[in-house]
Amino acid sequence: MTDDLNAMAVFAAVAEARGFRAASDRLGVTASAVSQSLRKLEERLGVVLVRRTTRSVHLTEAGERL
Repeated sequence: MTDDLNAMAVFAAVAEARGFRAASDRLGVTASAVSQSLRKLEERLGVVLVRRTTRSVHLTEAGERL
């Protein structure tokens, strides 16, 4: 359960910051760790929460609802 809560905190940071680098700075971890945590959360939930491009991160409809 702690992993799920941590992953939700990572998702919230990415959603608020609109980026992995800014979220990683807020959380004090690497951008890679943020990306991996979010990817694992998406796999557990079975939905894509964010659309990633090389320049930006946008919430999907599922991400907005969460």
